[in-house]
Amino acid sequence: MKKILMLTKYGEKGASSRLRAYQYVPRLRERGWEVEISCLFPDEYLDNSYAGCRIGKIAHVIRAYFHRAKALCSVGTADLIWIQNEVFPYFPPLVERLLSSLDIPYVVDYDDAIFHRYDMSRNRFIRSILSTKIDAVMRLSSLVVVCNEYLAERARAAGALNVVVVPTVVDTKKYRVIAKDDYAERRYVTIGWIGSPSTAAYLETLRPVLERLRKRFLLRFIVVGGVPKGWEDLEWVEVLPWDEETESRLISTFDIGVMPLDNTPWERGKCGYKIIQYMACGIPVVASSVGVNPKLVNGCGLLASTLDEWETSLRRLILDARLRSELGERGRRRVESCYSLCRAFPIVENALDRVRSGAVCLT
Repeated sequence: MKKILMLTKYGEKGASSRLRAYQYVPRLRERGWEVEISCLFPDEYLDNSYAGCRIGKIAHVIRAYFHRAKALCSVGTADLIWIQNEVFPYFPPLVERLLSSLDIPYVVDYDDAIFHRYDMSRNRFIRSILSTKIDAVMRLSSLVVVCNEYLAERARAAGALNVVVVPTVVDTKKYRVIAKDDYAERRYVTIGWIGSPSTAAYLETLRPVLERLRKRFLLRFIVVGGVPKGWEDLEWVEVLPWDEETESRLISTFDIGVMPLDNTPWERGKCGYKIIQYMACGIPVVASSVGVNPKLVNGCGLLASTLDEWETSLRRLILDARLRSELGERGRRRVESCYSLCRAFPIVENALDRVRSGAVCLT
């Protein structure tokens, strides 16, 4: 029996943990792996955080760190450790150094530029103490798994000997393409966005563009999972709660999916998961030309760098139902060939097997 101890940051409600770790667990178990999972912050933490509840937050964090410390007591029984980001956020990499000194192999996974939380922190103390923390975690690991080349370059520069790029993927069986043959008969076009409350602020960039387009076209804007402050009262915006069971169905109601981003080092480390979700549902995409987005879109949607480009791209898709359909079909095919769980799993399992056997050399 091959055993993995997974140290995730969140429970299954946390998108990064759900997609980068949990969705592989059933297949790993089918393939004979014993998987023990310990999350740092349970779903309750995210629920309270997204609801803006700060009461008891410090106590919650203390409990989380204590729980993580208990989980570390079983590292000696595992063949390898799978760490999401780091063992203890905002602490020096003491545990990672200990694992390395004891020759206990660990894999570390990133789908965000976590290192910029430290080396670009506004807090001078954090910058001075932790700016190279993630570099050390990467360097000491047996394998670094990342979602894009921006993160891979950082890992290699940090001295990581084994780096593999695995995009954040979807289980295509859970994403259906719903035919939209009635384009010409519909009264309005639906533009949609899905994400967490923490990323909803990116939508503010699009507000003036959407306001102008509404003066010319019948539009509806659907926001799933989070919304910028003040948008709840806009009569043309429909705010819907996120749920794993319904997310693909809600995305399928979009005619156009959008992913606006700022152009900063943090955004360059993002995995573009929204784009993959839209394409999996056969929905054409308009996305900021930042980071990994151009590689993902790649003929399956339109890119925009300025507000004028956003307006032009959205107007083009609003007016051309045939183009929407063509781009959507291309996107679905691209997800099936490059960004599906069935494509990514063999890469992940092979990497884990090589770490376990000590034969890694994947850079």
